[in-house]
Amino acid sequence: MIRSKKLSRFRSVNHAFFNKKGGVSKGIYESLNCGPGSKDQTRYIRKNLSIVKNNIGCKEHNLVLLNQIHSNKIFRLSKRSKKKLFGDGAITDKSGLALGILTADCAPVLMYDKKLNVIGAAHAGWKGAFKGIILNLVFQFKKYGSENKDLVAIIGPCIQIDNYEVKNDFFKKFVTKKIINKKFFRFIDKKIYFNLPKYLKYQLYSAGVKNVELIKIDTYIKKNNFFSSRLTRKNKINDYGRNISVIMIK
Repeated sequence: MIRSKKLSRFRSVNHAFFNKKGGVSKGIYESLNCGPGSKDQTRYIRKNLSIVKNNIGCKEHNLVLLNQIHSNKIFRLSKRSKKKLFGDGAITDKSGLALGILTADCAPVLMYDKKLNVIGAAHAGWKGAFKGIILNLVFQFKKYGSENKDLVAIIGPCIQIDNYEVKNDFFKKFVTKKIINKKFFRFIDKKIYFNLPKYLKYQLYSAGVKNVELIKIDTYIKKNNFFSSRLTRKNKINDYGRNISVIMIK
C-alpha cells in the first residue's frame, strides 16, 4: 500500500494506492484482487474489498466502483448509486463516500480541492487520456467552484516508459492529434516507448493544475507487487487481478 506525500498532509481526507498484497485471493489473483471483472471467485473479491474499506475507514456500502470503459466520462456523486455506472471517473463533496479506481498498468489519478474539500478519482489509461479524461476531471472540479491553486493531483503507480513499448500506429495517432505529443515517446533500437505518467502530468499542467505528484512505481515490474495486464499477457496467462486506489473525505 502506497500513500501520497502531498495528500497525507491533509487530515480531512483518507487515501491509498493498494498493491496486490494483503488479500485472500489465490493463484494468479494472489492476493488483494479487487476486480469484479476478473474471473476470480466472487467471495474472495468481496473479502478483499472489505479489507480495503476497513483500511480506509469506509462503511460497507459506501465504496463506489465504476464499470470502467476507457472513456472520458465522469460522474458527480452525492451518494453511492444503486445502478451500474459506466465511466472512468467520479467526483464528490460528500464525507464517507469512497471513490475507487481499478487498474492493472493504467494510471489511477486522485485529486483533492484543499479549500472546498472536494475529491475526485479517474482511471487514466492511454485511451481515456487521449479522449480527455484528465481535462474533464479538472472541468468537473471547476463546476464545483474549484480554483487551480487549490487543486492537488496525484498520478499513482502505473506502467512506466521503460516497459511501455508501443507500435508505430500508436505513435502516429498521438502526434497526428498534437505534434507536441512526440515528446512523450522514446525511440531505442527501432522500438517505441510511451511515457503515460508524463503525458498525464502534461495534461494536468495544461488544464492549470500545477500541484502534481508522480508516484514513480512501475506496475509492470514483478518485485513491486502490482497486478499488470501487460506482464500477464507476456507470460501468456489468460487473466489478471486488479489493483485498487481509493480516496475518501473523512
